[in-house]
Amino acid sequence: MSFFDSIGKVLKLGAGQLFIGVGYTLLIALISTVIGLLIGLIIGIIRTIPKSKKAFVRVLMKILDIILNIYIEVFRGTPMMVQAMVIYWGYAFASNGQTLPLIPSAIFIVSINTGAYMAEIVRGGIISIDKGQFEGASSIGMSHFQTMVHVIIPQALRNILPSISNEFIINIKDTSVLNVIGVSELFYQATVLSKMTYEIFATYAIISVLYFIMTFSISRLLRLFEKLLEGKNTYTIMGSGTDPNAEIKVVKETHRG
Repeated sequence: MSFFDSIGKVLKLGAGQLFIGVGYTLLIALISTVIGLLIGLIIGIIRTIPKSKKAFVRVLMKILDIILNIYIEVFRGTPMMVQAMVIYWGYAFASNGQTLPLIPSAIFIVSINTGAYMAEIVRGGIISIDKGQFEGASSIGMSHFQTMVHVIIPQALRNILPSISNEFIINIKDTSVLNVIGVSELFYQATVLSKMTYEIFATYAIISVLYFIMTFSISRLLRLFEKLLEGKNTYTIMGSGTDPNAEIKVVKETHRG
């Protein structure tokens, strides 16, 4: 049997399974990236709270900062596959053999892993904002939370959008490790299909193409979204100078690091 015959055999017997795997992969990656971003934003807001004058509050914030640092270091410093095994089977051990539903477990595992990375990404985005923004918000009576929500976070999100997009792409690929706990994502479906058809090379060649199509398509869509946020390269100022009907065309300067 030729290679293309093997491809045809695999697709004939398992196309439905593979597309189910694609659906679960995208679902888990998308939801987990959004939840991970929310975790990162919350941690970013907490870690940038100004020091309180009250000793008790300072001690409490120091303890909280230590806990958040431990969370970030542990989940950034261990493989997601190990985290999946520890969390899933750790819960089963603690609950006398009762296991969690697979898809919610998968989303939880990828979300808290992503949150650890997003926390540092968000922190970098917040640091990139000029301090004058903080001072200006404070001068008009905004609290730290209001400053973050209405002034800093919107600007930081725009700055870190490429990193968020990159995390989404990484999560699409990293969901493959969830097969160790039996999640029916793309890699798991391919493993089952390869055992059914005995066409190992053809099966994994197909899913490599599917992974590439997903990551390539989504990366291009996200890049297009980034360009839309940047706006036009030129814009017109109406009513400038002595002539109120004058139009001045201004070229927007873009700086890329």
